[in-house]
Amino acid sequence: MRVDLFDFDLPEERIALRPANPRDSARLMKVEGKSFDDHVVRELPGILRPGDALVFNDTKVIPARLGGVRRRGEAQARIEATLHMREGPDRWRAFLKPAKRVNEGERIQFGHDGESCFLGMLEATVAEKGDGGEALLVFDFSGPVLDEAIAAAGHMPLPPYIAGKRAEDERDETDYQTIYAREEGAVAAPTAGLHFTPELMQALDAAGIERYFVTLHVGAGTFLPVKVEDTDDHRMHAEWGDVDSETADALNAVRKRGGRIVSVGTTSLRLLESASQRTGTLEAWSGATDIFITPGYRFRTVDVLMTNFHLPRSTLFMLVSAFCGTETMKRAYEHAIRNEYRFYSYGDASLLFREDQS
Repeated sequence: MRVDLFDFDLPEERIALRPANPRDSARLMKVEGKSFDDHVVRELPGILRPGDALVFNDTKVIPARLGGVRRRGEAQARIEATLHMREGPDRWRAFLKPAKRVNEGERIQFGHDGESCFLGMLEATVAEKGDGGEALLVFDFSGPVLDEAIAAAGHMPLPPYIAGKRAEDERDETDYQTIYAREEGAVAAPTAGLHFTPELMQALDAAGIERYFVTLHVGAGTFLPVKVEDTDDHRMHAEWGDVDSETADALNAVRKRGGRIVSVGTTSLRLLESASQRTGTLEAWSGATDIFITPGYRFRTVDVLMTNFHLPRSTLFMLVSAFCGTETMKRAYEHAIRNEYRFYSYGDASLLFREDQS
């Protein structure tokens, strides 16, 4: 499928650099059939039905952007690493920038961007180099000690379309984290969940809408541009996820009694679809998923998707086009741009009802 089919014009000023305050005051565009209705997120309990079930991704963002140096004798080069998938107690897959300045077997010293006396306290060997700046880093530390070192030396990995426009600050430490985050390991936030507040959760409970949690550690690959001309040639980076048996059984029961599965975010959706059988039944599942959803995919589990507004030509815009139809989503995004919705990670949300696939 041609990638240019998923292109559209997005004015620069529609990119949100800060979230709505309070979180649930963000706008929410409901897309059902051919109609587009404007709401705000706090109205969600009145839009959904009693017996529906929200599925949240409880991953927690870690300070995964590390600044450091590579030394060769007297020569040194600044290197930035963005961790994106853990492969062991002492090793992470990462994107290096600029990757061409580092060879396999070389050492990188991380710590406070290489500018302080702490330089050298967190070191790694480049064990492998792959395509697109990807590398396997093996750290000198392991397990919880490595986690503490990364937390001390790392920075919040804001998306490039935000980080390129302003510096990270203390507000991002809470703004770029859901209120229910608990499983550390993500290097990007499941941004649809950023809209939820304790008050909204209480209102959903009162409305008889259930909630469940799964874990997908979102990787930096979610921000990588699609550089190929055909979707068949694009490689998705794998992300680790987990659906436990209790959650799978509970969601199967929701569907059996006529409730709808409402995925909060594309990350929850990708995980649920990875864990579902051809019949639509969910089973306990744990592992790495690189599922790539484009138009023509037949959804097995998710009935409704809450998600933010995505980049042109991105894998996420392809996913929502598969969910609601490409032409419907293009018209929905035109409506959003015309009505000044805010886009991307800190932007507004949409509530998408799945296109009939019968």
